[in-house]
Amino acid sequence: MILYMKEEQSKELFEKAVEIIPGGVNSPVRAFGAVGRSPFFVERAQGPWIMDVDGNKYLDYVCSWGPGILGHAHPEVIGAVQRVCEKGLTFGAPTAGEVELAELICACVPDVEMVRLVSSGTEAVMSAVRVARGFTGREKIIKFSGNYHGHSDGLLVKAGSGLMTQSVPDSAGVPAGYAESTLTAVYNDEESVRRLMEENRGQVAAVVVEPVAANMGVVPPKVGFLEFLRRITKEEGALLIFDEVITGFRLALGGATAYTGVHADLHIFGKIVGGGMPLAAYGGRKDIMSCVAPLGAVYQAGTLSGNPVAVTAGITTLKILMEDQGIYERIDRRAGKLAEAFEQEGLTVNRAGSLLSAFFVPGWDKADADGAKGREGNRRSVENYEDAGRCDRQAFADYFNRMLERGVYVAPSQFEAMFVSDAHSDELIQKTCEAIGGSVRERG
Repeated sequence: MILYMKEEQSKELFEKAVEIIPGGVNSPVRAFGAVGRSPFFVERAQGPWIMDVDGNKYLDYVCSWGPGILGHAHPEVIGAVQRVCEKGLTFGAPTAGEVELAELICACVPDVEMVRLVSSGTEAVMSAVRVARGFTGREKIIKFSGNYHGHSDGLLVKAGSGLMTQSVPDSAGVPAGYAESTLTAVYNDEESVRRLMEENRGQVAAVVVEPVAANMGVVPPKVGFLEFLRRITKEEGALLIFDEVITGFRLALGGATAYTGVHADLHIFGKIVGGGMPLAAYGGRKDIMSCVAPLGAVYQAGTLSGNPVAVTAGITTLKILMEDQGIYERIDRRAGKLAEAFEQEGLTVNRAGSLLSAFFVPGWDKADADGAKGREGNRRSVENYEDAGRCDRQAFADYFNRMLERGVYVAPSQFEAMFVSDAHSDELIQKTCEAIGGSVRERG
C-alpha cells in the first residue's frame, strides 16, 4: 500500500535549517541528498514507529543508527530517565550510577576489567587509541578501508559511513602528520595487514577494527580473519582494539567477543550502552586501562562524562537485555526473514545477527536469487570497501524512495546498516518483506 506523504512542514524546516546549519543537518548521515530528496523532520517515535512533523508514520529500521534495540521510548527506560532528571541533569562529580554501569559492562564483556565512560563514540575511539600509544610507547596504528571510527583527525582515512555516501574519501582540515601515523589495510585481507606489520616492525601500537564492519554496509569478517588479527598483534607486541560502537550489546550481550569467540585488548562501546542518550565507553585489561589519568600518564577528561541521565538510560537498557536474552534470538530470526526477502529479489545480502545490508551490486537486476547469496568466490559478494563502492547508488535511491512511500524508513545510504529492534513484531516483519518485494523493482 502506497503512503500519501505530506512534506510541507519538513520542507519548510529544511529551508530554514540550510541557512543556519551546514547542509541543514547536524550529522551528514541525516542528509537525504544521496537519495534525491530533503529529509523529513521527526516529531516523536514509539516502539518500531517514527512520526514526522507532517503526520507521516514510518516503520523505522534506522533505530537512531543503532541504539534502539528495544524500540523507541521503551517505558522502563523513559520512566527511569524521568525519575533521575528530577534530581538534576549533571553534577561534574561522581555518582553511584557510574559505578553500576561500569560493573554491568564488565560483567557482560569478559575482556573488560576496567572501563572509562565518555560522551560519544568518536571520543571513546580517540581515547582508546591514545591509551594504546601510551601503553606500547609506539605511534602508528593500523585501520581498515571502510571502517569508520568517528571523526577524530587521525582516523578519517578511507573511512566509511557518511564519507562514502558523499563520495568524500578523506576530510579537509586534517594535518598530514596525523594521517602519516595511520596505516590503512584492506578489510578481510590478511596479507595487507601482514605487509604493513613487516614494513613498520616495532612501530605499530594497535590494530583498530570493526569486528563486524557496519559503515560500508554490513560486511562480516571472513572465517579466521579476526583470529588472524588477534594472533599477529600478539606476535608484534601491538594491541587489538574492537570498535564496538555498533556491535556492542547488539550482536550478543557480550558483544563481538561473545559472537565470534575472539578476544581484544580494548573495546569501544557506544549507542546501545547509553540507551539512546549521549554516552560511550572504552575499556579492557586492567594493566592497559591503568595508564589513564589520574591513575596513569595518559590524559583524558570530559565535563559531561558519565552524566546521571545517560548513565541511567544505559543501566536500564542493559538490565533489560540481561533479564531477557531471548531478545537476541528474536531480532536475529526476524532479521533473517528480511534477508530472505532481499535475496528473493536478487540482491546480495550481508547479515550478522540483527544487522543487515542489501547491496545493489553490479548485475543485481539480471541475477537470479540463487546467485545473490554472496557465497565464497561469487563476483557479486561484498567483502570489503572496494566491493561496496561498486554498488549501484541510483538503484538504491530508487528503492529507498519506494520503501518510504510504502511507510518503511531505511537509512538514506547504500552504505549504512539496517537495524532490527525487539519492537519489530513478526507481523511487521512480514509487512516489511512485502514492501521489499514491491520496492526493489517497481512491479507496476
